[in-house]
This record gives sequence, structure tokens and C-alpha cells, in this order.
Amino acid sequence: MTQTVPVPHGLPMERNAGPFAPPREITRLREVRPVSPMLFPDGHEGWLVTGYDAVRKLMADTRFSSRQDIGIVHVPYETPGMPAATEPSPQIPGLFIAMDPPDHTRLRRKLTGAFTVKRMKQLEEHIIEITERQLDEMARLTPPVDLVKAFALPVPSLVICELLGVPYADRETFQVNSAQFLVKDQTLEEKMAAFGAMNTYLAELVTRKRAEPGDDLLSDLARHDDLSIEELVGIAFLLLLAGHETTANMLALGTFALLEHPDQLAELRADPDLVPDAVEELMRYLSVADIFYRYATDDIELGGETIGKGSTVVVSLLAANRDPQRFDEPDTLDVHRKARGLVSFGHGIHQCLGQQLARIEMRAGFAGLLRRFPTLALAIPADEVKLRTDMNIYGVHELPVTWTAR
Repeated sequence: MTQTVPVPHGLPMERNAGPFAPPREITRLREVRPVSPMLFPDGHEGWLVTGYDAVRKLMADTRFSSRQDIGIVHVPYETPGMPAATEPSPQIPGLFIAMDPPDHTRLRRKLTGAFTVKRMKQLEEHIIEITERQLDEMARLTPPVDLVKAFALPVPSLVICELLGVPYADRETFQVNSAQFLVKDQTLEEKMAAFGAMNTYLAELVTRKRAEPGDDLLSDLARHDDLSIEELVGIAFLLLLAGHETTANMLALGTFALLEHPDQLAELRADPDLVPDAVEELMRYLSVADIFYRYATDDIELGGETIGKGSTVVVSLLAANRDPQRFDEPDTLDVHRKARGLVSFGHGIHQCLGQQLARIEMRAGFAGLLRRFPTLALAIPADEVKLRTDMNIYGVHELPVTWTAR
């Protein structure tokens, strides 16, 4: 039997338990009712899923649709300028993360060969070279410096630009607009303006690649005649956005977390072989891409509850990754932990396509940063670090750091 608990009005998002912890209300709900009803601002009753087992089952069940065009999109928190509920969003061509089979299957299949573990392994040396060059650039600066601007953002941006065939010189265009697209509290018009600017840029790029393909992933995709320009643009948007935003935030927030856990940082410096396990643990502990949405296409039993057809379901990956039913002492950062089974990259058919690429970038990034800057430290008090609580991918806006020059 589930315990009787107050139904939350909207999604509890306030980071009131510290910069690295889930909101207290999310944790409480997971403890007492891991599949919990919640009220949206318009009065619609949806569901919030926080338990590890329930999250895994939900994400593996294709009856929970990823499509944004099959029902009312309910905004789960009060957002200035945004209505409590909007009309269904039209399906965006190529954006396969918001599709179900068979459309999702057709588009994702075009990319699986490009992101195999073997192919990513072949890129590893080059990714390490890119990382070391950026560390060289950072070492030439006079501290304090912003780690986001000097290191965490450039590394994944350089890698994804090279992989996709996007000129790195155009980074201002896509970095500014992708960041704007991810802002929570903005009007629909502002969000779509950022999306439109990126689409205009990418449409010109993929049209050129279809006419004159090069040696890059977007050119490979452009050779597929059964993909329209609109689909190519949607795929490019998704890969470019996911390819630099998530890893950049993990590198910056992960460094912040290590600096705030000096015992773990010391053990990692003493034994660089721990870096792969530390990367998995940081992904579990931080879960920067936290909140996802699904829509029930049928009446579905989950975690002892019946989720009615048409319900909006909110999923918290951070809560699942901190579930004591799955991980011992989950609120402790432990670089020795074998954090297998984490859901940071999702689960099921939508599991992140670029997860191996992200892992390689983070391993190279953390290993290089700790080796090259043994005296790295925060340049401001921890409570003054600007957190990305206003963004749909969590992290820090800036991370001022300093070090002792040799």
C-alpha cells in the first residue's frame, strides 16, 4: 500500500538541499511514493516517477510515448510568460528523441554505425589531443579564470564540431542559441526564436553538405536520399545541442563537486586509474539532464499505481540515480564506487546515442585537468557559484578557478 502524502502542485524544482542534491521534496516523494500523482498548474493530474525500478520500467515501455504532438503539453512548474497548458506541439522532422517507433527506429538506425563503441575508441586519441591543446590554452591564462569558458565548454564543442562537420568558428551562433533554447523561464516566442536561428544556420549547412559532401557525419547523413533537408536539420540540431551542452555541464559541475569533496579529489589524483569509475560516479551523483516527459498511450500499471491513458508523466533521473534501493549510501560521492546501472543516459530505445563519446571526453577532461593543474581551487566561495537552476540542463554558469603557477 502507498502512503497517503500530499499531492504536489507542480514539480518541486528548488535546489534547497545543496548544489549537488535533488530537491528535498523530490527525495521525500521517492521515499514514500516513487510513482506519485502531481497536479499541474491547469489542474490536470499527472504523475511524477522518482524510484529507480519504476524509472527503468517506464523508459523501457514504449506505451509511454515520447511524442510531443499527441496531447496537451502541461508545464509542470509555474513559468512566467508560459501558459499552464498549450496545444499539442507539431512533430519536428528529424528530432527522433521526440518520436516513437517506427519513425524513431528509421532515423536512429541511420546513426548507430557512427556511434559504435569501436568507432568511438578510434577517436579516443584525437579527443585526448583536443583536450590537451585546450589545457595548454588554459595554462597560458593568468588565474583566476572561468573554467566553463576556458575548458569545459570548448572541449566538447570542438569534438562535436569536428565530428559533425560544423565550423568551430561558428560556435558563437550555436552556443548562444542552444543556451537560450534551454532556458526554463522564457516565453514560447523567445524559445522558438532561438530554435529558428539554429535551424536557419543548420539548414544552410546541411544543404551545402548535400551538394558537396565532405568527410564528416553530417555529410554521411546528407548522402541518404531518403532523408529530407528538414530531417537532416532536425538530426543536426539534436546532435549539436546534446553533443556539447551535457558534457560541458558535466565537466564544470563535476569539477565543482570534486573541489567540494577534497578527500575524493585527493584519491583521484593519487590514482588516475580511478578516473573511469569516477566519471560514472559523477554522472550518477550529478545527473545534469534530469527531467524527462512521457505520455501514456494506454492505462498502464507502474509501481503499484494505474497511470491513466493520456496522462503526462514526469521522470526524474537524478532521483532514480540517488535511490537507496539501488545504490548504497547514494548521497555520498565515492570515486571508488562501481556505479553500474545508472540511468543518466536514459534507458530503453531512447538511451543516449553519444554516451560513449561523452564518456571518452569526460575521462580525458578530468584526467588531464587534474594532472595539469594539481593546485586547482575555487577562486570564490562555493555559495557564490552561479548554478544553472534556470536551465533545463543543470550545471554552473561560471566556475571561477585559480591555481599556483609553476
